[in-house]
Amino acid sequence: MSLDVAQIRKDFPILATKMRGRPLVYLDTAASAQKPRAMIDAMSDFYATGYANIHRGVYKLSADATRRYDEVRVKVAKFIGSRDPREIVFVRNATEAINLVARSWGDAQIGKGDEIVVTAMEHHANIVPWQMLAARKEARLRVAEIHDDGTLDVSQLEGLLGPRTRLIAFTHVSNALGTINPVSEIASMARARGITTLVDGAQGVPHGPVDVHALGCDFYVFSGHKLFGPTGAGVLYAKHAILEAMPPFLGGGDMIERVSFKGTTYAHAPQRFEAGTPDIASVVGLGASIDYLETIGMQNIAAYEQTLLAYATEMLSKVPGLRIVGTAKQKAAVVSFVLEGVHPHDIGTVLDGEGIAIRAGHHCAQPLMERLGLPATARASFAFYNTTEEIDRLVAALAKTRELFA
Repeated sequence: MSLDVAQIRKDFPILATKMRGRPLVYLDTAASAQKPRAMIDAMSDFYATGYANIHRGVYKLSADATRRYDEVRVKVAKFIGSRDPREIVFVRNATEAINLVARSWGDAQIGKGDEIVVTAMEHHANIVPWQMLAARKEARLRVAEIHDDGTLDVSQLEGLLGPRTRLIAFTHVSNALGTINPVSEIASMARARGITTLVDGAQGVPHGPVDVHALGCDFYVFSGHKLFGPTGAGVLYAKHAILEAMPPFLGGGDMIERVSFKGTTYAHAPQRFEAGTPDIASVVGLGASIDYLETIGMQNIAAYEQTLLAYATEMLSKVPGLRIVGTAKQKAAVVSFVLEGVHPHDIGTVLDGEGIAIRAGHHCAQPLMERLGLPATARASFAFYNTTEEIDRLVAALAKTRELFA
C-alpha cells in the first residue's frame, strides 16, 4: 500500500501553517510528533461533552469516562503485542516509566555489588535513574560501547554480563543516531542468564510495528507525545507477574484496596502504579492517535519512512562539508549531521529563518556526544507526514547556511 501523503498532511492542521513567512517544514518528530485532527477532536470532545473523574463515580458520566479510559489500556496492549491489558501501566512519559521501574523494581531487586548495564547511546532518561539507583544501593553501572558507525558492540555487551548483572537497560532506537538495536538478540542473551531487560521504546513505537511478546523483553516504555498523541500520557509495559511482585511507587487514591490507620493493602497491577487522578483526556487522546495510526498501518508507515531516510541520506551526502553522524545499516528515519565550520546551533538558527524546524544540540545524549568527539549535532527526523520536497528545502537551506559561514 502506498501512502497518500498529500491527504495525510491535511490531517495535521499545523502543517498548513507558515513559519517565518514560509510553509512550515517540521523535521523534529524525534523530539515530539505533530498531532492529527482525530486526536485533537477526541480530546476536545471529551473535555466538552464527556469529562468526569474515573473509577469512583456511580453516575453515567463517570462510568462512560471510565470505560473510555479502560478501553485505551486494551488498545495499547494490542498495539504493542501484549496479551494482557493488565501489563499496561499509564504514566506521563517514558522518563517517568523508567523512574518507576528504578524506584520500585530496582529498589527491591538491586543490592550492594550488583551490576546494571546500559549502552553508550542512551538518552539521559535511561542513564540517570540507574545512576541514582546504583548510588542508593552501592551497585555498579557498566556501559556497553558502540562502534564508530553508531551500532552497538553486542559482543562487548555480552562480555560485560556476569553473575552480578541484574539488568540491561537499552534503547530500541537511538534518538540521536537513528540506530535500531537488535532487541530480540539482547533480550534472549539476557534471558539465558536470568537477567532482566528494560527497553526504551520512545523512538521505536512511532516508526514501525512493535510486538513486545516477540521481542521478549521484561519492560518496555514509551511516550504518547512521540506517538502523535498528547503530552501527559506515557506507557510502561511489563510482564504481569513482574508487576504483581513490584511494590507501589506512589501512594494515594486508586492504588489501594483498603486503607486504615492499622495498615493499607494495595490494588493489583496495573492500578497499584496509578495513584491519584490520571491525565484522563490525554489517555483518551492517545487512544485516538493509535486508532489513526492503525488506519494507515504501521508497516506502511515504516516502509514510507525508509524511503524518506534513503532520499535524505543521498541528498545530504551531496552537500559539501556535511558529514552524517551515525551510519548504521539498520536505522529509523533520523539523520544527524555536522557541517564543516558551522556550529549545529547556528545551523538550526539559519534553518529556522527558512521555516525549517530541526533539532540542534546534544539530544539529551551527552555521553554519546563525548564518545563521538562532538559537542553537538544537527538532527533532522522524519515522519510519514514529511515529503521529499521538504528534504529538498532542507538541502537548499543547508547550502545557503554554508555560504553564510564560508
